[in-house]
Amino acid sequence: MKLKVHQLSLPLRDPFRIAHESRTEQPTLIVELIAGEYRGLGETAMTRYYGLDSQRCAAELKTLAPAFAPWTARELDEVGVAAVLDLTVPQNFNPFLRCALDVALHDLWGKVKGQRVGRLWKQDRTRQIPTCYTIGLAPVEEMVRKLRTFPWPVYKIKLGGGDDDVAIIRALREHTAAPFYVDANTGWTARQAIDYSGPLKELGVKFIEQPLKPEDTAGQAEVHRHSALPVLADESCQTEDDVDRCAKLFSGINIKVVKCGGLLPARRMIARARQLGLRVMAGCMTESSVGISGIAQLLPELDYADLDGAMLLADDPASGVKFDPRTGLAIYPDRPGTGALLKRSINA
Repeated sequence: MKLKVHQLSLPLRDPFRIAHESRTEQPTLIVELIAGEYRGLGETAMTRYYGLDSQRCAAELKTLAPAFAPWTARELDEVGVAAVLDLTVPQNFNPFLRCALDVALHDLWGKVKGQRVGRLWKQDRTRQIPTCYTIGLAPVEEMVRKLRTFPWPVYKIKLGGGDDDVAIIRALREHTAAPFYVDANTGWTARQAIDYSGPLKELGVKFIEQPLKPEDTAGQAEVHRHSALPVLADESCQTEDDVDRCAKLFSGINIKVVKCGGLLPARRMIARARQLGLRVMAGCMTESSVGISGIAQLLPELDYADLDGAMLLADDPASGVKFDPRTGLAIYPDRPGTGALLKRSINA
């Protein structure tokens, strides 16, 4: 099995702003695992907020090439994705990088099986979960323009910029009847989160995502008790170890596949969240269609989804899972694996 790592910078259609950063492009790593005629694709976003450097991370991934070299497609089919990961990737390996390998192995496994990955798992296929489309934090006129030029059945609105956050939602509501999810990206105080929750609920907001900084557990407990809306953890829930703790402070969790280390730990987090009565969302980190197609395999297991990353790009280097603009539901390509396919040759 041959390991290739591609470093890319994905240009965004519009500047993307959240409470703690603004960017016009997204560095990313796309991993290829090649076994005979089969190629598996995985991806991990090199988000500066998490201290990730493309050069360093690519070099770290390439150190694993000798460990993957002895494996064949037949052996992957015989032992499964989890066994190959456990035998080739150190347990303390960076979870963002482990995610790219996890998704690439799942894609390869699905191709060997001749089946889409999600169909190889036990899922309730009657469940259809739409993805939201994200409107980044910006002057309200710009946010309104983006909403009006991209009609969608449900939106995530990035807030956390100040005392006018409810006014922003009120302004956006004048232009659409679609449900809103609100993501404050740790930009509020507990008092703001509680005070805003009532008016936001009246304006058609379904839940608030991560209003407080992760270390403010006392404030989050207060918000959990008094918020008029469900509150979902994002930055507070990054790995499997966080799920039980979040059950005491939140109504649900947003799982980022890159943060937890891939589809295998994400599915374990979903299972544990269900045992604890939590709502479950899966989100993205502005990946191309390679990453989005991997995460989209989880859709029947979720309550909410934020898989719009590829839609935010000016130039997507891959094709894969798309979303119906009328319903927000996934359209899976008729291809095995995750369905991701590079549009053009890229240099290793």
